[in-house]
Amino acid sequence: MYEKEEKPVIAITMGDPSGIGPEIVVKTMLSPEVFRYCRPFVIGSTEVLLKAADILHKEIKCNQIVDPQKAKFEIGTLDVLETGVYDIEKLEWGKEQGLAGQMAMDYILKSIELGLSKKINAVSTAPIHKGAIKLAGVSQSGHTEIYQEKTNSPYALTMFSCHKLRVFFVSRHMSVIDACKYITKEKLLETMIHIDKELKKVGIQKPYIAVAALNPHGGDNGLFGREEIDEIIPAMKEAQKIGINAVGPCPADSVFHKGKSGEYDAILSLYHDQGHIACKTLDFDKSITLTFGLPFIRGSVDHGTAFDIAGKGMAKPISLIEATKIAAEYSKKVMLKN
Repeated sequence: MYEKEEKPVIAITMGDPSGIGPEIVVKTMLSPEVFRYCRPFVIGSTEVLLKAADILHKEIKCNQIVDPQKAKFEIGTLDVLETGVYDIEKLEWGKEQGLAGQMAMDYILKSIELGLSKKINAVSTAPIHKGAIKLAGVSQSGHTEIYQEKTNSPYALTMFSCHKLRVFFVSRHMSVIDACKYITKEKLLETMIHIDKELKKVGIQKPYIAVAALNPHGGDNGLFGREEIDEIIPAMKEAQKIGINAVGPCPADSVFHKGKSGEYDAILSLYHDQGHIACKTLDFDKSITLTFGLPFIRGSVDHGTAFDIAGKGMAKPISLIEATKIAAEYSKKVMLKN
């Protein structure tokens, strides 16, 4: 672990205040493990966090701050940076609400402000609700799009982290049919260039990238489809020409097993479920998302607001704890490299 003065400062956004975010944030901020990796504080609502602590039968102290430099970073004390005054009494656990969406958005915008001003090293996000942020007038579909647009980043590269697996994606939220059409030589090459660039930023000198195949047995020389021949192999050859250490197409039924053993630095999954199924089968709770390409690293849980159990004290903090730890680890690598 890191010495105190070396620990990254991590902002944890509370997410939708009507979901499980407040509960898992309280549990995360009471975790000694998190404090061994970083100096965490919360961007959220003191009043909501105290209500969540009461539901959890946990005693906490809240230290309201206006700047991360004022934080105590002590276990048992939640350093909380507020973003405004809200009518908390109107909030209901487990309900889609415009007020909750606005609060969640305000927490995100504050984390971006702090990240751009280099007052934090990374951010770890609790879940937001897409319907709630739409009620608040937010046009973007989710966290990744908001962070990319509001930081004016040319791209936002999603990586799944699960034990030794680092899985990137060519496409994310689109139908399987559309995802197959999206797999072009140009898009594959562009993604490999981004992966190579971002992994070098965190200290991997010559990232070894395995590109998953789309079809069974890698298409078997065109017998089961031509995507490998027409798009994937040409992209691989072009990537290798410019110095990217890439291999493939690797049959998807074995590439993740090899990656689990550390054979590759990264695997490029061709569509959403191809990589998600592998990681979540390996370890559902510890499969978390990192976003690269922003001015700072973002870690995130890979679950939603769970309105059905919100306010009941049942939510597990494992994913948020892991997201915070991994965001701290990668931001630390950036700190050491710079």
